Amino acid sequence: MSREKRVYLYDSTLRDGAQTQGVDFSAADKTAIARELDALGIDYVEGGWPGANDTDDTFFAHPPEFTRGQLAAFGMTRRAGRSAANDPGLQTLLSTPARVVTLVGKTWDFQCKVALGVDLDENRRMIADSIAHTAATVNEALFDAEHFFDGYKSNPEYALSCLKAALDAGARWVVLCDTNGGTLPGEVAGIVAEVTKVIPGSHLGIHCHNDTENAVANSLAAVMAGVRQVQGTLNGLGERCGNANLISIIPSLMLKLGYETGLTTHDLARLKHVSRLLDERLNRAPDRRAPYVGDSAFAHKGGLHVSAVERDPRCYEHVPPEAVGNQRQILVSNQAGRSNVLARFREIGLEVGAADERIGHLLETVKQMEAKGFAFDGAEASFELLARRELAEVPEYFRLSSFRVIDERRWNARGELITLSEATIKMEIAGERHMTVAEGNGPVNALDAALRKVLLPVYPVLGDLRLVDYKVRILTPDAATAAVTRVMIESADAKGNRWTTVGVSANVIDASFNALHDALTYRLFKSGQKAA
Repeated sequence: MSREKRVYLYDSTLRDGAQTQGVDFSAADKTAIARELDALGIDYVEGGWPGANDTDDTFFAHPPEFTRGQLAAFGMTRRAGRSAANDPGLQTLLSTPARVVTLVGKTWDFQCKVALGVDLDENRRMIADSIAHTAATVNEALFDAEHFFDGYKSNPEYALSCLKAALDAGARWVVLCDTNGGTLPGEVAGIVAEVTKVIPGSHLGIHCHNDTENAVANSLAAVMAGVRQVQGTLNGLGERCGNANLISIIPSLMLKLGYETGLTTHDLARLKHVSRLLDERLNRAPDRRAPYVGDSAFAHKGGLHVSAVERDPRCYEHVPPEAVGNQRQILVSNQAGRSNVLARFREIGLEVGAADERIGHLLETVKQMEAKGFAFDGAEASFELLARRELAEVPEYFRLSSFRVIDERRWNARGELITLSEATIKMEIAGERHMTVAEGNGPVNALDAALRKVLLPVYPVLGDLRLVDYKVRILTPDAATAAVTRVMIESADAKGNRWTTVGVSANVIDASFNALHDALTYRLFKSGQKAA
């Protein structure tokens, strides 16, 4: 791999993305997204700011194991008048399992005087001391030069001296931040070209915000001017107008500019899936018009465009849709996405010929279910079960005859207002009928408890299954309380394996049962369990 053509990717979704209005990651969300980023081939995954909040502390206490990338922790340089070794915030950063630490510091003389109230020399010492101490403790230290472009325009000599202080102290990467998003691409290219005369591009990164709708353009301009690390977030999440969107930057780097990243062509074909997975975890509707991965990105509607695309797709498609995991849509004929289904089959280890007639039937089934509200991008386990059922590979481990859930809200003997849920189920296992009752702290918990009372004696392997996340999304808000709902359940086992299942119904309890049924079935199937 050419060092000159290699660009390293740094994802800050789990911190910068959490600053998006309306976004609130749980620790389970962070773990699931981090795993997906690592599997995609992202070089650095920033987990958050240890010590800043309970969610980040929980995540860093038990971070997922990475196989391709590195976990990074974020924090700030030491405080003025204090040594790096005695700075509590810095020590918290260095005590996490993350072996990459990113420190943010000031490079704008105006901010040093107004925001920090320190003289310029002390600010430069804060940068150098913190980086030196960090670099001696972890594998890599990064310096995020906050407001660098504003600082450079105000006092280029001082801004560059801060970068040089970080590099000389041992920083692996010095990252140029357009913190308020106000710099334009021509300015970025010109300033980066000047910076590379002092700091080699192999140690330079770019971190852009999208306040002028130029974060992607600024990031690409910086790469073409010499930087070799790009920071951004999935789907452009971030404070105010968002951060640079890695979902757009990655294919532009690889397919347009010929740069190499940690992603293979196979990874690139999963880009739409990863984008959708994030939206599903956040209960957000995907942006249909998103470049590369939106449903409308390769949609053609009648007339001359359609006929031209059918003769040669290059007329109106700047890249092949399948290269980024998308598909062409001829809206008048609603062309099917057989190649996408086959790609998903390969991901789950199913070898099925492209001409197999079952593919067409499965595709129609998926379309019908998605029209009802199902979303399989964020529920891989439900999709795998659906696909394997089409191939008659999934045993019927149990059959539910009926269930009933009762909620009771009352005052107890101590005068406390409590809510109890009780579930009654009737089911068959190997022709034998069972009925049981269980209580829970909610209807889904009660239903889960009742199912386990019957299933565990027959299938002990379910003993380590636990539900780690539960999300409900309203699909038809105009219907008010009669709306159709989609339930996503994330499950895990004792080995750390995680999977997500989906259920859809106008009744939230019914939707929850469908997702729960798939969660239990998936655990049994993947463990190699035979039907009783």
